[in-house]
Amino acid sequence: MGILNKLFGKNNSKIEEENEMEKLNIGIILGSTRQGRVSPQVGKWVKDIADSRGDANYEIIDIADFNLPFLGTTDGTEPGIAAWSDKLASMDGFVFIVQEYNHSISGALKNAIDFARDEWANKAAGIVSYGSTGGARAAEHLRGILGELQVADVRTHPTLSLFTDFENFSEFKPQDLHQDNMKLMLDQVIAWSGALKTLR
Repeated sequence: MGILNKLFGKNNSKIEEENEMEKLNIGIILGSTRQGRVSPQVGKWVKDIADSRGDANYEIIDIADFNLPFLGTTDGTEPGIAAWSDKLASMDGFVFIVQEYNHSISGALKNAIDFARDEWANKAAGIVSYGSTGGARAAEHLRGILGELQVADVRTHPTLSLFTDFENFSEFKPQDLHQDNMKLMLDQVIAWSGALKTLR
């Protein structure tokens, strides 16, 4: 391969650029918009672990940045709606950072999900959840929503406890035991995202 690259005049920077373009694009979606939220801390942790793998282009997607209105309450011309659609369309898979509110996902996340349809189809998703019971009930609700949108959610699911993974319920300090689940979950997201890309 090195000889061929020399023959055809490809330098290392060009090859690296092409390799980056060939990698899958995985969006890490922050599922909360409330003031004082801890999802950015969890999202950064996920991204740091993901980036160390070098197997995909990982990007944090903060739904708060898009200023989405409540679905059906406006004429739909807000620029954030089109930007949200474009961002989702550019992704091959997702990792949702999900916090549990009253046994389910946040209203802001449900609203953001509902603002798109075709942009979700035939993609894969992993879920990282947190709450008093690890956010498990919110994750189960999210799985049902993703199924309707033809998103293949992977089985492995890191669950973070507000009691053992957050100091004073606000400073994220995850236990080391979550590292293995994170690795396995990302393995599955990459495998399924790559397989489903062939359908789009």
